[in-house]
Amino acid sequence: MAPHIAILPSPGMGHLIPLAEFAKRLVHCHNFQVTFIIPLDAPSPSKSQKSTLDSLPPAITSVFLPQADLNDVAPDARIETIISLTVARSLSSLRDALNSLIANGNSPTALVVDLFGTDAFDVAKELDISPYIFYPSTATCLSLFLHLPKLDEIVDCEYRDWPEPITIPGCIPVHGKYLLDPVQDRTNDAYKWLIHHAKRYRLAEGIIENSFMDLEPGAIKELMKVEPGKPPIYPVGPLVNMDHPGDKVDRSQSLKWLDDQPHGSVLFVSFGSGGTLSSSQFTELAFGLEMSEQRFVWVVRSPNDDVANATYFDAQSKDDTFRFLPQGFLDRTKGRGFVVDSWAPQVQILSHGSTGGFLSHCGWNSTLESVFNGVPLITWPLYAEQKMNSIILTQDVKVGIPVNSNPQTGLIERHEIAKVVKALMEGEDGKRVRYKMKDLKDSASHVLSQDGSSAKALAELAHKWKTPKRKLNQKQESILHIFISQS
Repeated sequence: MAPHIAILPSPGMGHLIPLAEFAKRLVHCHNFQVTFIIPLDAPSPSKSQKSTLDSLPPAITSVFLPQADLNDVAPDARIETIISLTVARSLSSLRDALNSLIANGNSPTALVVDLFGTDAFDVAKELDISPYIFYPSTATCLSLFLHLPKLDEIVDCEYRDWPEPITIPGCIPVHGKYLLDPVQDRTNDAYKWLIHHAKRYRLAEGIIENSFMDLEPGAIKELMKVEPGKPPIYPVGPLVNMDHPGDKVDRSQSLKWLDDQPHGSVLFVSFGSGGTLSSSQFTELAFGLEMSEQRFVWVVRSPNDDVANATYFDAQSKDDTFRFLPQGFLDRTKGRGFVVDSWAPQVQILSHGSTGGFLSHCGWNSTLESVFNGVPLITWPLYAEQKMNSIILTQDVKVGIPVNSNPQTGLIERHEIAKVVKALMEGEDGKRVRYKMKDLKDSASHVLSQDGSSAKALAELAHKWKTPKRKLNQKQESILHIFISQS
């Protein structure tokens, strides 16, 4: 029978997508079976969840747990709190699902959870299943997570008010105001959940990291140092979709439009499945793209002035998005711009020869897709750890150009947008980041090759999961029992 692992993704497509790619690598390269066990914060799975899981190979199956009871959760609770509570309140259902697998003779050797799933370790330990963490974001962010309990004791104010940049082991210093969102208010439950999970990371038997050495050399070298109590780190990235489903189905209108554009001439503009802009910012972006006089494909989503990134769990816009565009915008940019409502085949667009740049929210999945395809970035971070990602991309590896907001209004204004778009697509700064990104693309291909570091890390992990846990013999058990009783 093929070796078998279970994967528990916490809610959010940004967590499910890289875990799906991880599962596919295990199946295709190491002949594993994988079962996704998925907690729900809603009565039923989303269309995005279903379509992602339905596209996976037959060796990957899925089980949806009953909806977690979140009736007592405050309406203004942060995403990190909702996600953590969804997992914590699904443990009984998780236990039932794992017991069902065991009863059917398909016991998993490991349970892999993502960054907010550490409470599931208690169930894994109870059932003698090895607990692992899959960290879907940067090695820099993982280094921060592991360092956070110590940082929490040292810093006596809000991180944004700390007078010096925050030192993260192996990483460039980061000002506190650019750290990931849930640490920005230490009184909020989201921060308390972050500390809770960070302290439990050392309970894992290993941490799987979706990055690679040439992208984050300092952070990964630091993470891979052997220290007492620190789990081994397995850098297996970049985990990106390389199946190109667009080749198998009718090609979208955006791809057909790209076919008619000059090589490397088009800027792709998308803020991912969870990013929304305010109405004012939406308008500034439209005018900025128009003023830049550059070709673009823009995935537009309904602006939201009430709750930032309220569509974290749902990739579809709630309104007729085109009505929010400035009057006459589509006519004035006709032939030069192509506007798509809510969703576009991002992997296929980034791999298209006409695409020469990506204006991105710096979500890590999107970033890795851009790196894998060698497309330089304009960085426009919105939430979560995206400000940290932007710093890595613009100041450390230097494959992106940032946009800057007006300090008075907080808006990224149309003149700034037009200037940066022109700089990337036809300026000297654009040439520099393009050359750097080409080198990084070559590195990404190499680490995934048979002799590459990421392929070797995955092979080491697969071998560990295929090897049965060594049982102590009677004499060893006796010695261990005496040692424990005397200590």
